Amino acid sequence: MNQPLAYVHPEAKIARNVVIEPFVTIAKNVEIGEGTWIGPNVSIMEGARIGKNCKIFPGAVISAIPQDLKFEGEETLVIIGDNTTIRECVTVNRGTKAKGKTVVGDNCMLMANSHVAHDCVIGNNVIIVNSVLLGGEVIVDDYAIIGGGAALHQFVHVGAHAMIQGGALVGKDIPPFVKAARLPASFAGINSIGLRRRNFTNEKIAEVQEIYRTLYMKGMNVTQAIEYIEAEMPASVERDEILLFIKNSRRGIIKGYNSGRELV
Repeated sequence: MNQPLAYVHPEAKIARNVVIEPFVTIAKNVEIGEGTWIGPNVSIMEGARIGKNCKIFPGAVISAIPQDLKFEGEETLVIIGDNTTIRECVTVNRGTKAKGKTVVGDNCMLMANSHVAHDCVIGNNVIIVNSVLLGGEVIVDDYAIIGGGAALHQFVHVGAHAMIQGGALVGKDIPPFVKAARLPASFAGINSIGLRRRNFTNEKIAEVQEIYRTLYMKGMNVTQAIEYIEAEMPASVERDEILLFIKNSRRGIIKGYNSGRELV
């Protein structure tokens, strides 16, 4: 749509049925897919790749250069998938030479005033609530929900189907399928309601519960718990996803708040 009160760089690649409202700025080296709506006063800077049927609300800034003193002007990207909604005043910074791109998947919701820093990778169907702050190179896997005002340290990894309490301070990795609450963020059980909503069977939920009961409540350290789970619990997609996540954790996983001990 040709909007005379918007600025669209002539080299930007805009699908024919994209709606661009007044006072939008779209730089060169930008691509926007079919059916996307760009609300008033949105700034889309160089390196943005925005998918189909997205909605970007007023005041959002997509693909600004990273807030990283090591950034040297390298050519990097922000990639946003299809059917994603980005609400008012969200900022999504582009990547650095560390990864070259910041990625937000399909069917995500980034609520007002949230910030996605350089080189973050957000999966599909993720909900990031108002005023969440993601540090550089944070990874958020599919179906995770991050409550309002939570702050995630750089390099933190949030597993699939995890749910993080609003206002949480997250300095350790959040394994798949769990709830994280209190300050600092600690294990608060599994996300059973979310799993039921996503059609996990009662048997699968019970299996996940037993894995985390072993990890957090049987007095073992992480190495001992992993060995026990591998030896005593049958292999499954969920079991192996949890074990792989823990083994690959760079920052160590969150502690169990009942035990008061840190799991590294």
